[in-house]
Amino acid sequence: MLEELRIQNLGVIADATLPLDSGLTCITGETGAGKTMVVAGLGLLFGGRASRAPLGADKALVEGRFAVGERALELRERAIEAGADLEDGELLLARSVSSEGRSKAWVGGRSAPVGVLSELGELAISVHGQSDQMRLLQPAEQRAALDRFAGADHGKILDAYRAVYHELGACAAELSRLRTSAREMAREADMLRLGLDEITAVDPQEGEDAELAEEARRLENAEALRLAAATAHAAITGDPATGEGGATDTVGAAARALEHDAHSDPKLAEFAERLAEAGALLAEAAVDLSAYLDDLAADPRRLEEIYQRQAAMKALFRKYAEDLPGVLAWAENAQKRLGELDVSDERVAELESQHAELTARAAELAAQLRASRRAAAERFSASVSAELKGLAMPHAEVTAAVEPRPAGRGGVDLAVETAISGATEDGADEVELLLRPHPGALPAALHKGASGGELSRVMLAIEVVFAEIGGPPVLVFDEVDAGVGGGAAIEIGRCLAKLARRHQVLVVTHLPQVAAFADRHLVVSKDTSGAVTVSGVRVVDDAERARELARMLAGMPDSHLGVAHAEELLAEAAKMKS
Repeated sequence: MLEELRIQNLGVIADATLPLDSGLTCITGETGAGKTMVVAGLGLLFGGRASRAPLGADKALVEGRFAVGERALELRERAIEAGADLEDGELLLARSVSSEGRSKAWVGGRSAPVGVLSELGELAISVHGQSDQMRLLQPAEQRAALDRFAGADHGKILDAYRAVYHELGACAAELSRLRTSAREMAREADMLRLGLDEITAVDPQEGEDAELAEEARRLENAEALRLAAATAHAAITGDPATGEGGATDTVGAAARALEHDAHSDPKLAEFAERLAEAGALLAEAAVDLSAYLDDLAADPRRLEEIYQRQAAMKALFRKYAEDLPGVLAWAENAQKRLGELDVSDERVAELESQHAELTARAAELAAQLRASRRAAAERFSASVSAELKGLAMPHAEVTAAVEPRPAGRGGVDLAVETAISGATEDGADEVELLLRPHPGALPAALHKGASGGELSRVMLAIEVVFAEIGGPPVLVFDEVDAGVGGGAAIEIGRCLAKLARRHQVLVVTHLPQVAAFADRHLVVSKDTSGAVTVSGVRVVDDAERARELARMLAGMPDSHLGVAHAEELLAEAAKMKS
Protein backbone atom coordinates (compact mmCIF):
# COMPACT_ATOMS: atom_id res chain seq x y z
CA MET A 1 0.00 0.00 0.00
CA LEU A 2 1.21 3.50 -0.86
CA GLU A 3 1.08 5.40 2.43
CA GLU A 4 2.46 8.77 1.38
CA LEU A 5 3.49 10.59 -1.76
CA ARG A 6 5.53 13.78 -1.80
CA ILE A 7 6.00 15.92 -4.92
CA GLN A 8 8.35 18.88 -5.32
CA ASN A 9 8.71 21.17 -8.33
CA LEU A 10 6.67 19.05 -10.71
CA GLY A 11 4.49 21.04 -13.09
CA VAL A 12 2.57 23.61 -11.11
CA ILE A 13 3.16 21.80 -7.81
CA ALA A 14 5.88 23.46 -5.75
CA ASP A 15 5.68 21.17 -2.74
CA ALA A 16 2.84 18.85 -1.77
CA THR A 17 2.49 15.79 0.43
CA LEU A 18 -0.40 13.40 -0.12
CA PRO A 19 -1.31 11.29 2.94
CA LEU A 20 -2.88 8.14 1.51
CA ASP A 21 -4.78 5.26 3.02
CA SER A 22 -6.22 1.91 2.03
CA GLY A 23 -9.50 1.76 0.14
CA LEU A 24 -10.61 4.41 -2.33
CA THR A 25 -8.86 7.79 -2.39
CA CYS A 26 -10.32 10.47 -4.65
CA ILE A 27 -8.32 13.53 -5.68
CA THR A 28 -10.30 16.54 -6.81
CA GLY A 29 -9.68 20.22 -7.44
CA GLU A 30 -10.24 22.97 -9.94
CA THR A 31 -8.91 22.74 -13.46
CA GLY A 32 -5.23 23.64 -13.56
CA ALA A 33 -4.68 23.03 -9.85
CA GLY A 34 -2.34 20.14 -10.60
CA LYS A 35 -4.41 17.00 -10.01
CA THR A 36 -2.88 15.14 -12.94
CA MET A 37 0.58 15.97 -11.59
CA VAL A 38 -0.14 13.32 -8.97
CA VAL A 39 -0.34 10.73 -11.73
CA ALA A 40 2.69 12.26 -13.44
CA GLY A 41 4.59 12.05 -10.15
CA LEU A 42 3.76 8.37 -9.79
CA GLY A 43 4.92 7.77 -13.34
CA LEU A 44 8.21 9.53 -12.59
CA LEU A 45 8.63 7.63 -9.32
CA PHE A 46 8.34 4.31 -11.12
CA GLY A 47 10.84 4.90 -13.87
CA GLY A 48 8.86 6.94 -16.40
CA ARG A 49 10.46 9.43 -18.74
CA ALA A 50 11.66 12.55 -17.02
CA SER A 51 11.87 16.08 -18.35
CA ARG A 52 14.01 18.81 -16.82
CA ALA A 53 13.11 20.44 -13.54
CA PRO A 54 11.07 23.64 -14.02
CA LEU A 55 12.85 26.95 -14.52
CA GLY A 56 14.19 28.34 -11.27
CA ALA A 57 14.25 24.99 -9.45
CA ASP A 58 17.37 22.94 -8.82
CA LYS A 59 15.53 19.67 -9.18
CA ALA A 60 12.15 17.98 -9.30
CA LEU A 61 11.65 15.32 -6.65
CA VAL A 62 9.10 12.58 -6.04
CA GLU A 63 9.17 10.39 -2.93
CA GLY A 64 6.88 7.49 -2.05
CA ARG A 65 6.52 5.46 1.12
CA PHE A 66 5.10 1.94 0.73
CA ALA A 67 3.90 -0.50 3.33
CA VAL A 68 4.97 -3.84 1.90
CA GLY A 69 2.55 -6.44 3.23
CA GLU A 70 2.10 -10.18 2.74
CA ARG A 71 0.36 -9.66 -0.60
CA ALA A 72 3.50 -8.08 -2.03
CA LEU A 73 6.14 -10.76 -1.40
CA GLU A 74 7.53 -10.46 -4.92
CA LEU A 75 7.85 -6.69 -4.49
CA ARG A 76 9.65 -7.20 -1.18
CA GLU A 77 12.08 -9.74 -2.67
CA ARG A 78 12.91 -7.51 -5.65
CA ALA A 79 13.47 -4.49 -3.39
CA ILE A 80 15.78 -6.46 -1.08
CA GLU A 81 17.61 -7.79 -4.13
CA ALA A 82 18.21 -4.16 -5.15
CA GLY A 83 19.80 -3.50 -1.75
CA ALA A 84 16.82 -1.87 -0.03
CA ASP A 85 16.51 -1.83 3.72
CA LEU A 86 12.84 -2.45 4.58
CA GLU A 87 12.54 -0.92 8.02
CA ASP A 88 9.33 -2.00 9.78
CA GLY A 89 8.00 -3.31 6.49
CA GLU A 90 8.23 0.10 4.82
CA LEU A 91 9.87 0.72 1.45
CA LEU A 92 11.05 4.23 0.59
CA LEU A 93 11.42 5.15 -3.08
CA ALA A 94 12.63 8.42 -4.56
CA ARG A 95 13.43 9.91 -7.96
CA SER A 96 14.92 13.30 -8.77
CA VAL A 97 15.51 15.14 -12.03
CA SER A 98 17.95 18.06 -12.19
CA SER A 99 17.53 21.24 -14.21
CA GLU A 100 20.03 19.75 -16.69
CA GLY A 101 17.86 16.64 -17.09
CA ARG A 102 20.04 14.26 -15.05
CA SER A 103 18.02 11.67 -13.19
CA LYS A 104 18.75 9.80 -9.96
CA ALA A 105 16.84 7.03 -8.21
CA TRP A 106 16.83 5.63 -4.68
CA VAL A 107 15.37 2.36 -3.40
CA GLY A 108 15.19 1.88 0.34
CA GLY A 109 17.59 4.76 0.93
CA ARG A 110 20.21 3.42 -1.49
CA SER A 111 21.08 4.68 -4.95
CA ALA A 112 19.77 2.41 -7.69
CA PRO A 113 19.35 2.37 -11.49
CA VAL A 114 16.11 3.91 -12.76
CA GLY A 115 15.31 0.53 -14.33
CA VAL A 116 14.88 -0.94 -10.85
CA LEU A 117 12.09 1.56 -10.18
CA SER A 118 10.39 0.40 -13.38
CA GLU A 119 10.60 -3.22 -12.25
CA LEU A 120 9.20 -2.37 -8.84
CA GLY A 121 6.46 -0.32 -10.47
CA GLU A 122 5.26 -3.32 -12.47
CA LEU A 123 4.83 -5.21 -9.20
CA ALA A 124 3.40 -2.37 -7.10
CA ILE A 125 1.14 -0.15 -9.16
CA SER A 126 -1.01 0.00 -12.28
CA VAL A 127 -1.82 3.43 -13.73
CA HIS A 128 -4.77 3.96 -16.07
CA GLY A 129 -5.60 7.13 -17.89
CA GLN A 130 -7.24 8.28 -21.08
CA SER A 131 -4.11 7.29 -23.00
CA ASP A 132 -4.60 3.73 -21.71
CA GLN A 133 -8.11 3.78 -23.16
CA MET A 134 -6.67 4.70 -26.51
CA ARG A 135 -4.11 1.94 -26.18
CA LEU A 136 -6.88 -0.56 -25.43
CA LEU A 137 -8.24 0.14 -28.90
CA GLN A 138 -5.14 -1.45 -30.44
CA PRO A 139 -5.51 -5.15 -31.36
CA ALA A 140 -2.13 -6.03 -29.84
CA GLU A 141 -3.20 -4.58 -26.47
CA GLN A 142 -6.51 -6.43 -26.62
CA ARG A 143 -4.71 -9.71 -27.31
CA ALA A 144 -2.29 -9.01 -24.45
CA ALA A 145 -5.24 -8.27 -22.13
CA LEU A 146 -6.89 -11.58 -23.02
CA ASP A 147 -3.62 -13.49 -22.54
CA ARG A 148 -3.18 -11.86 -19.13
CA PHE A 149 -6.70 -12.87 -18.15
CA ALA A 150 -6.29 -16.45 -19.41
CA GLY A 151 -4.02 -17.37 -16.51
CA ALA A 152 -0.79 -19.22 -15.74
CA ASP A 153 -1.48 -22.40 -17.73
CA HIS A 154 -2.21 -20.32 -20.82
CA GLY A 155 0.99 -18.38 -20.16
CA LYS A 156 2.98 -21.64 -20.22
CA ILE A 157 1.53 -22.53 -23.63
CA LEU A 158 2.39 -19.04 -24.89
CA ASP A 159 5.96 -19.30 -23.56
CA ALA A 160 6.41 -22.72 -25.16
CA TYR A 161 5.05 -21.44 -28.47
CA ARG A 162 7.33 -18.40 -28.42
CA ALA A 163 10.38 -20.57 -27.75
CA VAL A 164 9.57 -22.82 -30.73
CA TYR A 165 8.69 -19.80 -32.90
CA HIS A 166 12.05 -18.16 -32.25
CA GLU A 167 13.86 -21.48 -32.84
CA LEU A 168 11.95 -21.84 -36.10
CA GLY A 169 12.98 -18.33 -37.11
CA ALA A 170 16.63 -19.07 -36.41
CA CYS A 171 16.45 -22.32 -38.39
CA ALA A 172 14.76 -20.58 -41.32
CA ALA A 173 17.37 -17.82 -41.28
CA GLU A 174 20.22 -20.36 -41.29
CA LEU A 175 18.62 -22.33 -44.10
CA SER A 176 18.09 -19.17 -46.12
CA ARG A 177 21.69 -18.12 -45.47
CA LEU A 178 22.99 -21.45 -46.68
CA ARG A 179 20.87 -21.35 -49.81
CA THR A 180 21.52 -17.74 -50.78
CA SER A 181 25.23 -17.64 -49.99
CA ALA A 182 26.12 -21.19 -51.02
CA ARG A 183 28.27 -20.00 -53.93
CA GLU A 184 30.35 -17.62 -51.81
CA MET A 185 30.74 -20.14 -49.04
CA ALA A 186 31.66 -22.89 -51.51
CA ARG A 187 34.36 -20.63 -52.98
CA GLU A 188 35.76 -19.93 -49.53
CA ALA A 189 35.59 -23.62 -48.65
CA ASP A 190 37.50 -24.54 -51.82
CA MET A 191 40.27 -22.08 -50.96
CA LEU A 192 40.50 -23.45 -47.43
CA ARG A 193 40.63 -27.04 -48.67
CA LEU A 194 43.35 -26.09 -51.19
CA GLY A 195 45.43 -24.60 -48.41
CA LEU A 196 44.86 -27.58 -46.13
CA ASP A 197 45.81 -29.98 -48.94
CA GLU A 198 49.04 -28.05 -49.53
CA ILE A 199 49.92 -28.07 -45.83
CA THR A 200 48.97 -31.75 -45.52
CA ALA A 201 51.20 -32.60 -48.48
CA VAL A 202 54.18 -31.02 -46.72
CA ASP A 203 53.03 -32.43 -43.36
CA PRO A 204 55.21 -30.18 -41.18
CA GLN A 205 55.77 -31.38 -37.63
CA GLU A 206 55.98 -29.16 -34.59
CA GLY A 207 59.60 -28.08 -34.00
CA GLU A 208 60.76 -29.62 -37.27
CA ASP A 209 62.12 -26.35 -38.71
CA ALA A 210 64.59 -25.95 -35.85
CA GLU A 211 65.72 -29.57 -36.11
CA LEU A 212 66.32 -29.26 -39.86
CA ALA A 213 68.32 -26.07 -39.41
CA GLU A 214 70.55 -27.74 -36.84
CA GLU A 215 71.13 -30.81 -39.02
CA ALA A 216 71.88 -28.65 -42.06
CA ARG A 217 74.50 -26.68 -40.19
CA ARG A 218 76.18 -29.92 -39.11
CA LEU A 219 76.29 -31.35 -42.63
CA GLU A 220 77.44 -28.06 -44.17
CA ASN A 221 80.44 -27.94 -41.78
CA ALA A 222 81.19 -31.68 -41.70
CA GLU A 223 84.93 -31.40 -42.61
CA ALA A 224 85.66 -28.65 -40.08
CA LEU A 225 83.76 -30.61 -37.44
CA ARG A 226 85.70 -33.79 -38.34
CA LEU A 227 89.07 -31.97 -38.04
CA ALA A 228 88.15 -30.47 -34.68
CA ALA A 229 86.91 -33.80 -33.30
CA ALA A 230 89.97 -35.71 -34.60
CA THR A 231 92.36 -33.16 -33.14
CA ALA A 232 90.64 -33.32 -29.78
CA HIS A 233 90.64 -37.14 -29.89
CA ALA A 234 94.38 -37.23 -30.65
CA ALA A 235 95.10 -34.77 -27.86
CA ILE A 236 93.35 -37.02 -25.42
CA THR A 237 94.62 -40.42 -26.62
CA GLY A 238 97.99 -39.51 -28.20
CA ASP A 239 99.51 -40.37 -31.60
CA PRO A 240 100.25 -44.10 -32.11
CA ALA A 241 102.46 -43.41 -35.12
CA THR A 242 104.97 -41.31 -33.19
CA GLY A 243 104.41 -42.93 -29.85
CA GLU A 244 103.58 -39.53 -28.35
CA GLY A 245 101.23 -39.87 -25.40
CA GLY A 246 98.00 -37.98 -24.90
CA ALA A 247 96.19 -36.31 -22.07
CA THR A 248 95.00 -39.63 -20.66
CA ASP A 249 98.60 -40.85 -20.38
CA THR A 250 99.72 -37.62 -18.74
CA VAL A 251 96.86 -37.61 -16.22
CA GLY A 252 97.44 -41.31 -15.52
CA ALA A 253 101.14 -40.75 -14.84
CA ALA A 254 100.30 -37.86 -12.48
CA ALA A 255 97.82 -39.99 -10.58
CA ARG A 256 100.32 -42.86 -10.20
CA ALA A 257 103.01 -40.43 -8.94
CA LEU A 258 100.73 -39.18 -6.22
CA GLU A 259 99.53 -42.66 -5.30
CA HIS A 260 103.20 -43.72 -4.74
CA ASP A 261 103.59 -41.34 -1.79
CA ALA A 262 99.93 -41.01 -0.77
CA HIS A 263 100.55 -43.07 2.39
CA SER A 264 102.64 -40.19 3.73
CA ASP A 265 99.92 -37.51 3.30
CA PRO A 266 96.14 -38.11 2.94
CA LYS A 267 95.82 -34.99 0.82
CA LEU A 268 97.92 -36.60 -1.90
CA ALA A 269 95.49 -39.53 -1.87
CA GLU A 270 92.63 -37.10 -2.41
CA PHE A 271 94.44 -35.46 -5.34
CA ALA A 272 95.22 -38.86 -6.80
CA GLU A 273 91.54 -39.84 -6.62
CA ARG A 274 90.49 -36.64 -8.38
CA LEU A 275 93.09 -37.19 -11.14
CA ALA A 276 91.84 -40.76 -11.56
CA GLU A 277 88.29 -39.42 -12.03
CA ALA A 278 89.59 -36.90 -14.58
CA GLY A 279 91.30 -39.70 -16.43
CA ALA A 280 88.08 -41.68 -16.54
CA LEU A 281 86.18 -38.65 -17.89
CA LEU A 282 88.86 -38.13 -20.57
CA ALA A 283 88.59 -41.77 -21.55
CA GLU A 284 84.79 -41.46 -21.89
CA ALA A 285 85.20 -38.28 -23.94
CA ALA A 286 87.64 -40.09 -26.23
CA VAL A 287 85.13 -42.91 -26.78
CA ASP A 288 82.32 -40.42 -27.52
CA LEU A 289 84.51 -38.44 -29.94
CA SER A 290 85.41 -41.64 -31.72
CA ALA A 291 81.72 -42.51 -32.10
CA TYR A 292 81.00 -38.93 -33.28
CA LEU A 293 83.71 -39.25 -35.94
CA ASP A 294 82.24 -42.57 -37.11
CA ASP A 295 78.76 -40.96 -37.47
CA LEU A 296 80.01 -37.69 -38.96
CA ALA A 297 79.94 -38.46 -42.61
CA ALA A 298 79.50 -35.83 -45.30
CA ASP A 299 76.18 -36.78 -46.98
CA PRO A 300 75.43 -34.46 -49.91
CA ARG A 301 72.21 -36.37 -50.66
CA ARG A 302 70.84 -35.86 -47.12
CA LEU A 303 71.81 -32.19 -47.21
CA GLU A 304 69.90 -31.79 -50.48
CA GLU A 305 66.84 -33.43 -48.89
CA ILE A 306 67.02 -30.96 -46.01
CA TYR A 307 67.27 -28.01 -48.39
CA GLN A 308 64.21 -29.23 -50.29
CA ARG A 309 62.28 -29.72 -47.05
CA GLN A 310 63.16 -26.23 -45.86
CA ALA A 311 62.12 -24.76 -49.22
CA ALA A 312 58.73 -26.48 -48.95
CA MET A 313 58.23 -25.00 -45.49
CA LYS A 314 59.28 -21.52 -46.62
CA ALA A 315 56.61 -21.73 -49.34
CA LEU A 316 54.02 -22.37 -46.61
CA PHE A 317 55.41 -19.45 -44.59
CA ARG A 318 54.96 -17.09 -47.56
CA LYS A 319 51.28 -18.07 -48.00
CA TYR A 320 49.87 -18.82 -44.56
CA ALA A 321 52.04 -17.52 -41.71
CA GLU A 322 55.53 -16.28 -40.97
CA ASP A 323 56.62 -19.33 -38.98
CA LEU A 324 55.76 -22.98 -38.41
CA PRO A 325 53.51 -22.43 -35.32
CA GLY A 326 51.53 -19.89 -37.38
CA VAL A 327 51.09 -22.37 -40.26
CA LEU A 328 49.86 -25.08 -37.90
CA ALA A 329 47.43 -22.61 -36.25
CA TRP A 330 46.13 -21.55 -39.69
CA ALA A 331 45.44 -25.19 -40.55
CA GLU A 332 43.55 -25.72 -37.29
CA ASN A 333 41.42 -22.61 -37.80
CA ALA A 334 40.78 -23.50 -41.42
CA GLN A 335 39.49 -26.91 -40.36
CA LYS A 336 37.05 -25.26 -37.92
CA ARG A 337 35.90 -22.77 -40.52
CA LEU A 338 35.25 -25.58 -42.97
CA GLY A 339 32.85 -27.06 -40.43
CA GLU A 340 31.00 -23.74 -40.34
CA LEU A 341 30.94 -23.59 -44.13
CA ASP A 342 29.49 -27.02 -44.53
CA VAL A 343 27.17 -26.45 -47.48
CA SER A 344 26.76 -30.06 -48.36
CA ASP A 345 23.44 -31.50 -49.39
CA GLU A 346 23.39 -33.40 -46.10
CA ARG A 347 23.54 -30.16 -44.07
CA VAL A 348 20.78 -28.53 -46.10
CA ALA A 349 18.66 -31.67 -45.83
CA GLU A 350 19.24 -31.74 -42.07
CA LEU A 351 18.09 -28.14 -41.72
CA GLU A 352 15.08 -28.73 -43.94
CA SER A 353 14.05 -31.67 -41.76
CA GLN A 354 14.53 -29.59 -38.62
CA HIS A 355 12.53 -26.73 -40.17
CA ALA A 356 9.66 -29.09 -40.98
CA GLU A 357 9.63 -30.48 -37.42
CA LEU A 358 9.68 -27.01 -35.86
CA THR A 359 6.94 -25.82 -38.21
CA ALA A 360 4.73 -28.73 -37.20
CA ARG A 361 5.45 -28.13 -33.51
CA ALA A 362 4.74 -24.39 -33.82
CA ALA A 363 1.46 -25.13 -35.61
CA GLU A 364 0.49 -27.57 -32.87
CA LEU A 365 1.22 -25.06 -30.11
CA ALA A 366 -0.52 -22.27 -32.07
CA ALA A 367 -3.63 -24.46 -32.20
CA GLN A 368 -3.43 -25.06 -28.43
CA LEU A 369 -2.98 -21.32 -27.94
CA ARG A 370 -6.02 -20.56 -30.07
CA ALA A 371 -8.18 -23.06 -28.17
CA SER A 372 -7.01 -21.64 -24.85
CA ARG A 373 -7.71 -18.08 -26.01
CA ARG A 374 -11.20 -18.95 -27.18
CA ALA A 375 -11.99 -20.61 -23.86
CA ALA A 376 -10.62 -17.59 -22.01
CA ALA A 377 -12.51 -15.24 -24.35
CA GLU A 378 -15.83 -16.75 -23.30
CA ARG A 379 -15.06 -16.25 -19.61
CA PHE A 380 -13.59 -12.79 -20.24
CA SER A 381 -16.59 -11.64 -22.30
CA ALA A 382 -19.06 -12.89 -19.71
CA SER A 383 -17.17 -11.27 -16.82
CA VAL A 384 -16.76 -7.87 -18.50
CA SER A 385 -20.39 -7.85 -19.69
CA ALA A 386 -21.53 -8.64 -16.15
CA GLU A 387 -19.54 -5.72 -14.78
CA LEU A 388 -21.00 -3.39 -17.42
CA LYS A 389 -24.47 -4.18 -16.15
CA GLY A 390 -23.44 -2.55 -12.88
CA LEU A 391 -22.04 0.47 -14.74
CA ALA A 392 -25.36 1.71 -16.15
CA MET A 393 -24.95 -0.38 -19.31
CA PRO A 394 -27.43 -3.18 -18.41
CA HIS A 395 -27.90 -4.45 -21.96
CA ALA A 396 -24.34 -4.05 -23.23
CA GLU A 397 -22.24 -7.02 -24.20
CA VAL A 398 -18.50 -7.17 -24.77
CA THR A 399 -17.19 -10.02 -26.89
CA ALA A 400 -13.54 -10.98 -27.28
CA ALA A 401 -13.42 -12.37 -30.81
CA VAL A 402 -10.52 -14.73 -31.54
CA GLU A 403 -10.02 -15.23 -35.27
CA PRO A 404 -7.22 -16.72 -37.40
CA ARG A 405 -4.80 -14.14 -38.73
CA PRO A 406 -4.86 -14.11 -42.56
CA ALA A 407 -1.97 -15.84 -44.28
CA GLY A 408 0.93 -13.61 -45.23
CA ARG A 409 0.39 -11.19 -42.34
CA GLY A 410 2.92 -12.69 -39.95
CA GLY A 411 6.51 -13.73 -39.83
CA VAL A 412 5.62 -17.22 -41.04
CA ASP A 413 2.54 -19.06 -42.27
CA LEU A 414 1.36 -22.06 -40.23
CA ALA A 415 -1.31 -24.68 -40.87
CA VAL A 416 -3.37 -24.15 -37.72
CA GLU A 417 -6.44 -26.33 -37.42
CA THR A 418 -7.83 -26.41 -40.98
CA ALA A 419 -6.52 -23.11 -42.34
CA ILE A 420 -3.23 -21.40 -43.13
CA SER A 421 -2.66 -18.52 -40.72
CA GLY A 422 -0.01 -15.84 -40.49
CA ALA A 423 1.93 -16.32 -37.27
CA THR A 424 3.98 -13.96 -35.13
CA GLU A 425 5.65 -14.52 -31.78
CA ASP A 426 2.21 -13.98 -30.15
CA GLY A 427 0.52 -16.76 -32.08
CA ALA A 428 -1.61 -17.07 -35.20
CA ASP A 429 -4.67 -15.23 -33.87
CA GLU A 430 -6.17 -11.79 -34.09
CA VAL A 431 -8.09 -10.70 -31.02
CA GLU A 432 -10.63 -7.91 -31.16
CA LEU A 433 -12.95 -6.59 -28.47
CA LEU A 434 -16.44 -5.99 -29.82
CA LEU A 435 -19.13 -3.96 -28.07
CA ARG A 436 -22.87 -4.30 -28.55
CA PRO A 437 -24.37 -1.40 -26.53
CA HIS A 438 -27.93 -2.77 -26.69
CA PRO A 439 -29.71 -5.81 -28.13
CA GLY A 440 -30.77 -4.01 -31.30
CA ALA A 441 -27.21 -3.06 -32.27
CA LEU A 442 -24.65 -5.11 -34.11
CA PRO A 443 -21.36 -5.88 -32.34
CA ALA A 444 -18.70 -3.40 -33.46
CA ALA A 445 -15.04 -2.83 -32.67
CA LEU A 446 -14.49 -0.61 -29.64
CA HIS A 447 -12.98 2.20 -31.68
CA LYS A 448 -16.07 2.20 -33.90
CA GLY A 449 -18.92 1.34 -31.58
CA ALA A 450 -18.04 2.96 -28.24
CA SER A 451 -18.48 6.56 -27.20
CA GLY A 452 -16.02 8.20 -24.81
CA GLY A 453 -18.21 7.43 -21.82
CA GLU A 454 -18.83 3.86 -22.90
CA LEU A 455 -15.13 3.30 -23.48
CA SER A 456 -14.39 4.60 -19.98
CA ARG A 457 -16.81 2.11 -18.49
CA VAL A 458 -15.53 -0.78 -20.61
CA MET A 459 -12.01 0.06 -19.46
CA LEU A 460 -13.12 0.13 -15.83
CA ALA A 461 -15.03 -3.13 -16.20
CA ILE A 462 -11.94 -4.80 -17.63
CA GLU A 463 -9.85 -3.49 -14.74
CA VAL A 464 -12.34 -4.86 -12.23
CA VAL A 465 -12.19 -8.25 -13.93
CA PHE A 466 -8.40 -8.20 -13.80
CA ALA A 467 -8.49 -7.21 -10.14
CA GLU A 468 -10.45 -10.37 -9.39
CA ILE A 469 -7.54 -12.51 -10.62
CA GLY A 470 -4.75 -10.55 -8.87
CA GLY A 471 -2.49 -7.82 -10.18
CA PRO A 472 -0.62 -4.96 -8.48
CA PRO A 473 -1.93 -3.86 -5.08
CA VAL A 474 -2.25 -0.18 -6.09
CA LEU A 475 -4.53 0.98 -8.93
CA VAL A 476 -4.52 4.57 -10.18
CA PHE A 477 -7.18 6.04 -12.45
CA ASP A 478 -6.69 9.43 -14.09
CA GLU A 479 -10.03 10.82 -15.25
CA VAL A 480 -11.20 7.51 -16.70
CA ASP A 481 -14.70 8.77 -15.99
CA ALA A 482 -14.43 11.39 -18.75
CA GLY A 483 -17.57 11.65 -20.85
CA VAL A 484 -19.74 10.12 -18.13
CA GLY A 485 -22.37 11.78 -16.00
CA GLY A 486 -25.55 11.26 -14.03
CA GLY A 487 -26.47 7.74 -13.01
CA ALA A 488 -23.54 6.25 -14.91
CA ALA A 489 -21.16 8.33 -12.79
CA ILE A 490 -22.73 6.95 -9.61
CA GLU A 491 -22.28 3.42 -10.91
CA ILE A 492 -18.64 4.15 -11.69
CA GLY A 493 -18.16 5.38 -8.13
CA ARG A 494 -19.81 2.23 -6.81
CA CYS A 495 -17.61 0.07 -9.03
CA LEU A 496 -14.43 1.83 -7.86
CA ALA A 497 -15.51 1.40 -4.26
CA LYS A 498 -16.01 -2.31 -4.92
CA LEU A 499 -12.56 -2.48 -6.49
CA ALA A 500 -11.10 -0.77 -3.41
CA ARG A 501 -12.16 -3.66 -1.20
CA ARG A 502 -9.22 -5.69 -2.52
CA HIS A 503 -6.90 -2.95 -3.81
CA GLN A 504 -5.75 0.49 -2.87
CA VAL A 505 -7.41 2.71 -5.48
CA LEU A 506 -6.43 6.31 -6.31
CA VAL A 507 -8.76 8.27 -8.59
CA VAL A 508 -8.33 11.71 -10.12
CA THR A 509 -11.86 12.83 -10.94
CA HIS A 510 -14.05 15.79 -11.85
CA LEU A 511 -17.26 13.98 -10.95
CA PRO A 512 -18.82 14.54 -7.53
CA GLN A 513 -20.79 11.29 -7.92
CA VAL A 514 -17.44 9.41 -8.01
CA ALA A 515 -15.78 11.47 -5.27
CA ALA A 516 -18.73 10.78 -2.95
CA PHE A 517 -17.64 7.12 -2.70
CA ALA A 518 -14.13 7.98 -1.47
CA ASP A 519 -12.81 6.57 1.77
CA ARG A 520 -10.36 9.47 1.75
CA HIS A 521 -10.91 12.69 -0.16
CA LEU A 522 -7.95 14.91 -1.11
CA VAL A 523 -8.37 18.37 -2.59
CA VAL A 524 -5.67 20.06 -4.65
CA SER A 525 -6.02 23.84 -4.59
CA LYS A 526 -3.94 26.72 -5.89
CA ASP A 527 -3.14 30.03 -4.29
CA THR A 528 -3.74 33.45 -5.82
CA SER A 529 -0.52 33.27 -7.80
CA GLY A 530 -1.63 30.04 -9.46
CA ALA A 531 1.02 27.82 -7.86
CA VAL A 532 0.17 24.95 -5.56
CA THR A 533 1.72 25.51 -2.14
CA VAL A 534 2.67 23.10 0.61
CA SER A 535 -0.85 23.43 1.98
CA GLY A 536 -2.35 22.97 -1.49
CA VAL A 537 -3.21 19.33 -0.89
CA ARG A 538 -5.42 18.64 2.08
CA VAL A 539 -7.70 15.96 3.40
CA VAL A 540 -11.34 17.04 3.60
CA ASP A 541 -13.95 15.55 5.88
CA ASP A 542 -17.55 16.17 6.89
CA ALA A 543 -18.71 19.72 6.16
CA GLU A 544 -15.58 20.64 4.21
CA ARG A 545 -16.05 17.60 2.02
CA ALA A 546 -19.66 18.50 1.38
CA ARG A 547 -18.56 22.01 0.34
CA GLU A 548 -16.04 20.51 -2.12
CA LEU A 549 -18.74 18.29 -3.64
CA ALA A 550 -21.07 21.30 -3.86
CA ARG A 551 -18.33 23.14 -5.76
CA MET A 552 -18.00 20.19 -8.12
CA LEU A 553 -21.80 19.94 -8.55
CA ALA A 554 -22.59 23.56 -9.29
CA GLY A 555 -19.51 25.65 -8.60
CA MET A 556 -21.16 27.03 -5.43
CA PRO A 557 -19.41 25.67 -2.32
CA ASP A 558 -21.21 28.17 -0.07
CA SER A 559 -24.72 27.45 -1.38
CA HIS A 560 -26.93 25.85 1.29
CA LEU A 561 -28.87 24.08 -1.44
CA GLY A 562 -25.68 22.84 -3.08
CA VAL A 563 -24.25 21.59 0.24
CA ALA A 564 -27.54 19.85 1.01
CA HIS A 565 -27.41 18.12 -2.37
CA ALA A 566 -23.80 17.11 -1.69
CA GLU A 567 -24.72 15.71 1.73
CA GLU A 568 -27.51 13.72 0.14
CA LEU A 569 -25.04 12.37 -2.41
CA LEU A 570 -22.60 11.37 0.34
CA ALA A 571 -25.35 9.62 2.28
CA GLU A 572 -26.50 7.71 -0.79
CA ALA A 573 -22.90 6.67 -1.58
CA ALA A 574 -22.38 5.48 2.00
CA LYS A 575 -25.58 3.44 1.80
CA MET A 576 -24.52 1.83 -1.51
CA LYS A 577 -21.04 1.04 -0.14
CA SER A 578 -22.45 -0.67 2.93
